[in-house]
Amino acid sequence: MTDSPPAAAPLDVEMVLVPVDGSDESVTAVEYAEAIAEKYDARVHAVYVVGQDVVRGIEEGAIDQQEVAEDAQTFIEEVEARVGATDVPLNSSTAYGFSTHRKTQHPGSVILDTADDLEADFIVVPREPLTSDSGDVLAKAAEYVLLYASQPLLSV
Repeated sequence: MTDSPPAAAPLDVEMVLVPVDGSDESVTAVEYAEAIAEKYDARVHAVYVVGQDVVRGIEEGAIDQQEVAEDAQTFIEEVEARVGATDVPLNSSTAYGFSTHRKTQHPGSVILDTADDLEADFIVVPREPLTSDSGDVLAKAAEYVLLYASQPLLSV
C-alpha cells in the first residue's frame, strides 16, 4: 500500500488584485478577476497603472493630473458596466507606474507593492498584447509580476 501525498490546503482568497491600463487585455483580466472573486466570495481591487509618458507629462505640466484621474475612473466605470453582472465588490485606485525620482519604481514593482499593501491573496495580470503600443503599460510589467509575485496568479 502506497501513501498518497497529503491533500493541498484549499485556496483562501479574500482579495483579488487586477492591474489595468485601459487596454482590451486589462478588460479581459478584470473579467477573470471577477470570476475568481465570485468563486471564492472575495472582492476585486483594480489598480489603474499610469504609463511613463503620462507620468512625465504630468510632472512637466503638459498633462493635467485631474484629467488622468478622470480618464482612469471612466475606464473603471466602463469595466464595471461590462462585467458588473456579478455581485462582486470592485474597488479601484490609480498608481504611477514610473517615477523620474525613483529608479526602482516601474509597473511591475507598483503592482507587487499594491498587492502587498492591500494584502491581496490572488493576482490576475493581463498578458502582453501583440502590438508594441507604448500606451499598453502592463505589457512591461507582466513578466516581472509572473517572476516575482508571492501570491498565486493567473496571466490572461
